[in-house]
Amino acid sequence: MAWLDNLSATQQFVLFSAIKIACVIGVLMPLFAYTVMAERRISAWIQDRIGPNRVGPFGLLQPMADGLKALLKEDFCPGHARKIYFWLAPAITVIPALLTIAVIPFGSKLGNQSMVIADLNVGILYTFGIVSLGVYGIVLAGYAANSKYPFLGGIRSSAQMISYEIAMGMSVIPVFMLVGSLNLSAVIGYQTGGLFSWLVFKQPLAFFIFMVSAFAETNRFPFDLPESEQELVGGYNTEYSSMKFAMFFMGEYFNMIASSAMMVTLFLGGWTLPFFGLDQPATTVGMGLLHIGIFFGKVIALLGLTIWVRWMWPRFRYDQLMDLGWRRFLPLALVNIVITAVILWMRS
Repeated sequence: MAWLDNLSATQQFVLFSAIKIACVIGVLMPLFAYTVMAERRISAWIQDRIGPNRVGPFGLLQPMADGLKALLKEDFCPGHARKIYFWLAPAITVIPALLTIAVIPFGSKLGNQSMVIADLNVGILYTFGIVSLGVYGIVLAGYAANSKYPFLGGIRSSAQMISYEIAMGMSVIPVFMLVGSLNLSAVIGYQTGGLFSWLVFKQPLAFFIFMVSAFAETNRFPFDLPESEQELVGGYNTEYSSMKFAMFFMGEYFNMIASSAMMVTLFLGGWTLPFFGLDQPATTVGMGLLHIGIFFGKVIALLGLTIWVRWMWPRFRYDQLMDLGWRRFLPLALVNIVITAVILWMRS
């Protein structure tokens, strides 16, 4: 297109970045909505119930009905709440999850454009820096509600996220020791040599620690202590309603999607599928779209695993949760780093 050639390099970068952001948001919102619906249907199947099936064929319009209900419900703010923080907390919970998606390569190439919004050389450091901000929204919600159950949920969440963030961060160090780069596109490039180049086969312990830590970071079963309904009514979101409650819900599911996408990138080959020779950058638009489909197919499979775990495993006690993070995963992650370093030294 001739008009593109008239744009400067900076203008083209801004334009294509805006298009990528719009496309990613356009995929994330339906993925969030139908992940919620899938969870409701899967839980119904596991519990021998029917699940939502009234709104639209097979209940496919249920997410739209849920969204409309959230918009129309009364936006109530308790009189005893600290109102400014009460309004800020849901937004602070959602935004870090969206920012994390920016550095994840969700495909190889479409034309001359790499399928990543921001291809940073320190992508993983950016990711952990942004993820660590998410806890502030939950802690702020517990403080702002000025109520005992949200306060306890906020305290639990801060302790839990700090504990498992350390194990999660240390679990990926062997990955970057092998790859030799902090760039997430380079990590996928390292895994393009066939199925057994996927780092899940070279670093199974790192993958296991990262996956379990991701459950804890996203407050999912069996680590949902910050909002355990049987103990804390709903934890940090007890006093919330309407769209503010929905934003906490969105934050949780966006974090699930982001952590699943990160696992796919770091350990499961990203957009590659070596069985069919789809492990090299795309040379056609069709192949580029296929790579994007492969990436999101893997993400959806991990989301299904996350949902299955919620309805099949019992919740940990809080002392068990902290014991697992500090006395099991942290030493294992350190041992894994040392073993990987020794093996690389012996090979050099």
